[in-house]
Amino acid sequence: MELQAYLDRIGFTGLPAPDLATLARIQRGHLEHIPYENLDVQLRRPVTVDPRDAFAKLVTAGRGGWCYEMNGLFGWALEQVGFRVMRMTGAVLRAQRGDVAIGNHLALTVDLDQPYLVDVGLGDGPSEPIPLREGRYRQGWRTVRLERLEGEWWRFHNHELAFAGSFDFRRQPADWNLLARQCQWLQADPDSRFVQNLVCLRHRPDGVTALVGRVLKTVDAGGSRDHILETPEAHAEALATQFGINLPDAAGLWPEIARRHDELFGPS
Repeated sequence: MELQAYLDRIGFTGLPAPDLATLARIQRGHLEHIPYENLDVQLRRPVTVDPRDAFAKLVTAGRGGWCYEMNGLFGWALEQVGFRVMRMTGAVLRAQRGDVAIGNHLALTVDLDQPYLVDVGLGDGPSEPIPLREGRYRQGWRTVRLERLEGEWWRFHNHELAFAGSFDFRRQPADWNLLARQCQWLQADPDSRFVQNLVCLRHRPDGVTALVGRVLKTVDAGGSRDHILETPEAHAEALATQFGINLPDAAGLWPEIARRHDELFGPS
């Protein structure tokens, strides 16, 4: 694992330093160059919480990944630069699902002049560091919010058009056994939305591009717009052009993607 290879992957130039400006550049570079995606889950390929595996996949192989991989790699790189990083046990949509959600997300904070919440693993989550204090924060075209909850919990509220509306975390070191168990469940259980649906997301300077099954979606200040992909060739082209993913094995997923779309929305 080499820091320079990661920096090259995210388009970072110059000498990184453990300061807020560098932190923001690395977060934005990661989000715009490395897509959030669950293709390995769809292909029944095992995914781990080990950042060495994430480096091999996201940097060396030029792929993307989901939260355990994205934030795992991000946290490793930040420490290599000299940042003080705390990895935490997160809970996406705990507001709706309760404590069963704990461990379905790897969350991160970085200590500088104050703690900052940083995240590249939510898909369409925050695009820059957020001071760990309650309030609303404008980030480009959208507004996000941090809320203090009971029991030392914090809640990140995503923008109103987001796929995942919130995640919770506590400023405590991560429970890696729980994270590993949830990682396994999310990639193997038939009830997991990651098993049920192909998902890719990528930040752009002015918005987010997403692919959920056959639906190619653009979200920005103008709202949300959908385009239904009609053929496996169009699907493969979207993966390549919108997310930088060239994975021939993904072509075999099309029949199930089409079946799932019809199940949810009716036959085309």
